[in-house]
Amino acid sequence: MDTPYQDVWVIVPAFNEASVIADVLADLRAIFPNVVCVDDGSTDGTADVARTAGAHLVRHPVNLGQGAAIQTGVEYARSRPGAAVFVTFDADGQHCTKDVVAMIDRLTAEDVDLVIGTRFGPGAVSHTPPVKRFVLRAAAWLSPRNRALGLTDAHNGLRVFDKLVADELDLTMSGMSHASEIIALAVEKRWRVTEEPVEILYTDYSMSKGQPLINGVNIVFDGLLRGRMPR
Repeated sequence: MDTPYQDVWVIVPAFNEASVIADVLADLRAIFPNVVCVDDGSTDGTADVARTAGAHLVRHPVNLGQGAAIQTGVEYARSRPGAAVFVTFDADGQHCTKDVVAMIDRLTAEDVDLVIGTRFGPGAVSHTPPVKRFVLRAAAWLSPRNRALGLTDAHNGLRVFDKLVADELDLTMSGMSHASEIIALAVEKRWRVTEEPVEILYTDYSMSKGQPLINGVNIVFDGLLRGRMPR
């Protein structure tokens, strides 16, 4: 007998997350039977922990960046028989599985291809530090593409999307700038996009792993070099 969410594949990119990845994967696998962890060149045993936790495991021999890990995970998942819904989920414990369920409900009930989490929309539970909140909201407002799609969060790693998006996803930016590239692709490919308010759990661990604000400048610079400027 089929279990719920049998057609859902959760992609978890991970780099040196051995201390938390077991709990993250256990929470996911309690609901979703298909979870693929992409070990992005970790040196701390992340791959062994993920395998023991029961996830499908794909490994990069060296660290390539989160964008490359997501692309690898999506390529793996979209080749699985019956795969129809895809989720990107961070490995550091910031995301909540309850939000994934709500986003899948939106995807299946509404006429959309891509649901992106937001820390700032109505109903979101935001623990975002004030400076980070200001920078992310300002970056979203300054991007015509984000405004055109009605997005309020410049970079949220929690996404749910359908097979159309999975098949057309072709990330060329291997690092954190993949977030802007996904928005650019959404505009170029005319994907139907909406947001879902989510809760982000800022623990001491996740904050220590977090990206510095200067990365916003790096994302813009990378976009200029590769021709997918986050406009």
